[in-house]
Amino acid sequence: MSLFNKYMILYKTKEEIKIMRDAAQVVSRTLGEVAKLIKPGVTPLSLDKMAHDYILSQDAKPGFLGLYGCPSTLLISVNEQVVHGLPTERPFEEGDIVSVDCGSVYKGYYGDHAYTFKVGKVSPEVSHLLKVTKECLYLGIEQCKTSNRMEDIGYAIQQHAEKNKFGVVRDLVGHGLGKTLHEEPQVPNFGRRGRGKKIQNGLTIAIEPMINMGTEKVRTLEDDWTIVTEDGLPSAHFEHNIAVVDGDPEILSTFDYIYDVIGSDD
Repeated sequence: MSLFNKYMILYKTKEEIKIMRDAAQVVSRTLGEVAKLIKPGVTPLSLDKMAHDYILSQDAKPGFLGLYGCPSTLLISVNEQVVHGLPTERPFEEGDIVSVDCGSVYKGYYGDHAYTFKVGKVSPEVSHLLKVTKECLYLGIEQCKTSNRMEDIGYAIQQHAEKNKFGVVRDLVGHGLGKTLHEEPQVPNFGRRGRGKKIQNGLTIAIEPMINMGTEKVRTLEDDWTIVTEDGLPSAHFEHNIAVVDGDPEILSTFDYIYDVIGSDD
């Protein structure tokens, strides 16, 4: 992707990581507010307005709005939409799954993470897709330590997804994070064990498995933003912000605000 600084990985100090945790927590709280509102009949645009106002109330700025021409605070992707869905006035329906991706800028640093919500009751097959995708996220995070290399993250994600007969999106990746939204390194959700750059302390990245019920292939809609599965089957997306501190991963973001609303066994 051309969005990245292609020259170097910008490792962060512990002081910078503390600010990045605060930025990520702004997003975490915003997603908690989304969890309170999302249900059948609610529109993506109404969530977007709420999130915009809420982020400003936290002494932060929306991280996506205006970046690369993005017209919204949230990117809201429904069912077969993988990521980068633009908010519309079409209400959510019972049985939808909705990836809500949010960014903030706090004291000059970005937070950026995502959660895929169930709207009402979803099918067992779709529920399993969400469960496996979230498991992929945490399996990838476990590999983010200084004894490993970058592709160990994608390898863990890929193996778990494909073991469950799901498609791993190749065309989109996680990324470094800091004073810009997209830094090096790219963090694919596939890879070979023991390959890639050695993971070092101070690394700050967004890990974000995008896992499809069917084919891994995707295409972009005419709005030049919304990316959908090629076969029209559902896709799930979960994202956390990670820093490597003293050799191990620290999760800077949290889903706890969401779980306070919907319960942890959603």
